[in-house]
Amino acid sequence: MIQTVGWGWTIFFFLLGLGPLVFFHELGHYLVARWCGVKADVFSIGFGREVFGWTDTRGTRWKVGWLPLGGYVRFVGDANASSQPDESWKSLAENERKVSLPAQPVWKRMLIVAAGPVANFLLAFVIYTGMFASLGQVVRPPVVGAVLEGSVAAKAGLRPGDRFVSIDGRAIADFRDVSQIVSANGGQMIEFRIERGGSPMALTVAPAATIDRDKFGNEFKVGRIGVAPTDAEIVDLPLWKAPVVAAQETANNTGMLVYGLWQLVTGRQSVKELGGPLMIAKASGEVATGGVVAFLAFLAFLSINLGFINLLPVPVLDGGHLVFYSVEAVLGKPLSQRAQEMAFFMGFFLLMSLMVFATFNDLTRYGVFNRLAGLIG
Repeated sequence: MIQTVGWGWTIFFFLLGLGPLVFFHELGHYLVARWCGVKADVFSIGFGREVFGWTDTRGTRWKVGWLPLGGYVRFVGDANASSQPDESWKSLAENERKVSLPAQPVWKRMLIVAAGPVANFLLAFVIYTGMFASLGQVVRPPVVGAVLEGSVAAKAGLRPGDRFVSIDGRAIADFRDVSQIVSANGGQMIEFRIERGGSPMALTVAPAATIDRDKFGNEFKVGRIGVAPTDAEIVDLPLWKAPVVAAQETANNTGMLVYGLWQLVTGRQSVKELGGPLMIAKASGEVATGGVVAFLAFLAFLSINLGFINLLPVPVLDGGHLVFYSVEAVLGKPLSQRAQEMAFFMGFFLLMSLMVFATFNDLTRYGVFNRLAGLIG
C-alpha cells in the first residue's frame, strides 16, 4: 500500500533538517574567521528580508531570513553574501581594514573558506559516531548469498559464496557498496572482480535496467543483477572503534558522491536523475516516517552532500573561492577585479541554471506538468 506524507509535515522536516546543516556550515566559516581575527558583519540563516535577529557585542548581526533555503556569513570587506571582495575595503579605517577578510594572508582566507564544508563532514562524522556507539554496526559482507535463476548474475556465472573484491576498479568492503554501484549502472557494462575459493576472477556484466517503486509511490530507475547478500548481523562496537567506523562511513558516502558525479560527467548517468529542493524536501518527510535513527542517518548523508557540493570548483561556491586563492598563492597576487566579477557571474548563472533544471526534473517527476496539461485540456 502506498503511503503519503502531508506537505505540511514534509516542509517541517525539510526545514528541521536543512536549518541545522546550514547553521553548522556557516558556523564553521564564522569560528575559523574569529580565530583568524576577521570580523563578521552578518550571520544569516535564510535569505531575503529579516524575520528576526539581534546584534552581538562584536557588532555581528545574527538573523533569520524569510526564505530558509540556505544561509551565509558576510565578513568585513565582502561585497555580498557570496564573499565576493569589495574593493572599497582598502578605504576602510585602519581598525576595520585589519579585521576585513581581503586583508588577511591567503592561507587564512583558504582556511576560512574550507571550514564550512569541513564542518558539514564533521557533523556527519559526529552523527555516525553516536549511532554506531549506541546502536552498533550492521555488518553485511560483500558475499553472494543467493543468485536469482535466469538473472544477469546467473547468466554471467556468479555463484553463492563468491566475494566481490572490486567493481569498475572501486574496492568493495560491504554488500551495500555492490547495491549502490549496480543500482547506478542499469544497462551499462561494468567489470566485477571476485574471489571464488580463494582464486581471483573477472566478469563483465551489464545490470538490467528496471523501474522500482517505493512505499510512497516514488519511481526510480535502478540496475539489478539478481543476487542477494548473506544474512546481516548487528555488531556492538567498543567506544574507541565507533569513530573509526564513522570515519569510514563518511569516506564511503563521499566516495559514492564522487562516483555519481563522474557518472554524470561521463554521460553514464542521465542528468534527468538530478534532484532539486523539492525532491530533498519530499525525501525528508518520507525518511522521517522511519523514525529518529533513519532521519539522523539521512541528515548525516545530506550534510556530506552539502559539504561535497560546496567544494566543487564553481565560482560563488566555497570550492570556487579556493581556486581563486590557489591561483593567488601561485601568482603572488589576486586575479583582477574584472576577472573575478566575470567568474562570479558565470558561476552564479551555472548554479541557477542547474537549480532551475533540477526543479524542473522534480516537477516532472511528481507529475505536475501532466496535471496542468489535464486541467488545460
